[in-house]
Amino acid sequence: MKRIIALLPFLLLTCFLFAQQEGKSVMPFKWEEITSPQFSKAVALAGGVCVIPLGVIEKHGPHLPLGTDMFEARETAFRAAQKEYAIVFPPYYFSQIFEARHQPGTVAYSNDLLWKMLEETCNELSRNGLKKIILKNGHGGNSSFLQYFCQSQLASRKDYIVVLFRDGNDPVNGPEIKSLKKAKVDGHAGEEETSMMSVIRPDLVDQGAIKSQSGLNQDRLGKMPFGYTGIWWYADYPNHYASDVAEPNKRLGELLLDSEAGQLAVLIRYLKSNNTVEELQEEFNKRADNPLKN
Repeated sequence: MKRIIALLPFLLLTCFLFAQQEGKSVMPFKWEEITSPQFSKAVALAGGVCVIPLGVIEKHGPHLPLGTDMFEARETAFRAAQKEYAIVFPPYYFSQIFEARHQPGTVAYSNDLLWKMLEETCNELSRNGLKKIILKNGHGGNSSFLQYFCQSQLASRKDYIVVLFRDGNDPVNGPEIKSLKKAKVDGHAGEEETSMMSVIRPDLVDQGAIKSQSGLNQDRLGKMPFGYTGIWWYADYPNHYASDVAEPNKRLGELLLDSEAGQLAVLIRYLKSNNTVEELQEEFNKRADNPLKN
């Protein structure tokens, strides 16, 4: 009995710490699953960090669903939030996709709407206490748009920061990923995306349709020197499909998702504990307000 009494404080402390840990683990990270009374606790647990996974609705070859980019961006964000807690914004598919307007099912919003949607979404995140916003892009057609959006944050004062996630070399998973890849052409709806979707939603991968259309480069602008035109993608890949090998490999899909999620988790962790971006942004704004006093 004396031993039990002596151990009681330790047991109570263990139960308390376990309950605290359980509380952290059961807090939903998907915005749409958090209750309103939970939200302030979720913001605190996230350190004010929110990830917006950006997808699009467009053709992905003849075999993948229109929402492929949205599925992949969200799955990466989910895996990252499980490693390092952050709030993940609901499905977002307002992206630049004019180059696929000729394909059935594509949803191509106007420039003004794309900008306003992202700007007002960031404003609403900030109003809800999420001052550190990570854009996780899942769509190649967004690359220039999102970089310009980030650059434009310096046009006026903001009480939040926006960071575009960009993955890099992965010394852990990279070698195996490289060894598994067979494709020489893998730009859109190819081996990587097909492999990831075979992990995320295998029921939506139509393997029988993979070779029903060509994903090879048609090179119809090959003779145009020293220029860029918006029609380049259609000129090269009119089927909105860029691949010579799109056969799924689940091991490759898992590695790709985990590799990117691990790097995203590192960025989340950094922003939760580091305010350098905010400090530099504020310093810049003060100097921009009075440039002659610098």
